[in-house]
Amino acid sequence: MTTAIVTGASRGIGRAAAIEMSNNPEVDNIVLIARDEVKLSETIGLLNPRVRARAIVYDFSSQEGIPSMVKEIYDEFGSIDWLLNIAGYTDPKSLLDTTLDSMEITYKINVFSLVEMTKECVKYMKQNEQSKILNVASTAGMTPRPGWLSYASSKSAVISISETLAQELSEYNILVYCISPGRAATDLRKKLAPEEDPTTIMQPAHVAKVIGNLMRMSEHCLDGQNMVVRKQVK
Repeated sequence: MTTAIVTGASRGIGRAAAIEMSNNPEVDNIVLIARDEVKLSETIGLLNPRVRARAIVYDFSSQEGIPSMVKEIYDEFGSIDWLLNIAGYTDPKSLLDTTLDSMEITYKINVFSLVEMTKECVKYMKQNEQSKILNVASTAGMTPRPGWLSYASSKSAVISISETLAQELSEYNILVYCISPGRAATDLRKKLAPEEDPTTIMQPAHVAKVIGNLMRMSEHCLDGQNMVVRKQVK
């Protein structure tokens, strides 16, 4: 019985990935985590009904409740096999306009909660023959992005963390993947580029297809590297 956890599952890439996981015959249980209860319920309704699904409302701006939440998931389903860290936040401002409070909330959601979720899940994953972790970074974490200081730097941290953990967790046969999507039509992207036409860029379902391929049991070769997912501009 394979249990997958998807964070940020209420919308965007997280929702699309959750739907993709529900259509994967290798997945039996899906736990969806996000702070928007209404949107999370909508995602549950879009899943393939063959899977056993549970929604948990949680705000990743706080890390204190993560250990007990993960233990509760393990106690209910008996295993934690796949973790998809997709929850994200942005407050795009330049150096002179940003605040330490803005930096802190961005890092709490994009970095600290990702690390804490990974740490707590690994405690149970290391019992398995093989488990998988997928972290969603961004191309913004790879190149200079003036005006996006907190977001871009947090995604750069995700890339580094993923590459480090891929080696560190190999002793437990846990594969760690990192993808960096380019421009994708999400609510977060609207904050970063409000004037952009979302119909002209990559859609969340396109990214979810890549995630689905990486999370299949047969994939063993693409972990430990940052993979760019980008739609070519015509």
